[in-house]
Amino acid sequence: MGTLRFDGWIAGIGTASGVRVVLGHWPRSPFGPFSDVMVEEADGHRLLLAPTRRTADFVAGTYVFDEVRVVPVEVRITGRRHWTVTAPPFDLRFSTGRRTLPGLALRAVPGPLATHPGWIALWNRPARLLLGARTHGSARPGRHQWYGARDLHPVTSATVTRAGESLGALAPVKPPVRFGTGSTPRPPCLVRITTRVAVGQDRSTTGVAS
Repeated sequence: MGTLRFDGWIAGIGTASGVRVVLGHWPRSPFGPFSDVMVEEADGHRLLLAPTRRTADFVAGTYVFDEVRVVPVEVRITGRRHWTVTAPPFDLRFSTGRRTLPGLALRAVPGPLATHPGWIALWNRPARLLLGARTHGSARPGRHQWYGARDLHPVTSATVTRAGESLGALAPVKPPVRFGTGSTPRPPCLVRITTRVAVGQDRSTTGVAS
């Protein structure tokens, strides 16, 4: 019980085929460094790919999926802007550009403030209106998540394949993914983020309204 903290990156990428992919890359977490991949198919099927049963159980207990698989998830970052992700049967390569105005604004907020639940709740409505993403909420009973964004880079190019077959050109993350109340912005992007997950608590004990 308590609040668990995850520091890392979330990338949200859409494809022309309608498949949307969300990468969570967590160099610092209560489970040690790990990465996971969430996939929503064009028909709405939601799949989690996680590297261990422990991380799979935690993520699946926090968000909602139709299928969970434990597979090796490997992430390689080259020159800070080029990412290669392998999570069988999916392979993902993407590159990011220079931070734009949203990224500059996020960078200007001091880290302790950017990750404070009160500040995160304050930005929930603007984030929903401007980006189509929520900054906090609950997907399953007894858990509540806060997403403290600290930087943002646009994804400028991406290749997503499944079992070697291309899923089409880079596209907006549309419709929004349905893994939980939190989502990713509509424009494909890479967000530097601190996520806090309150375990064993509900809205009445978080002190923050959705």
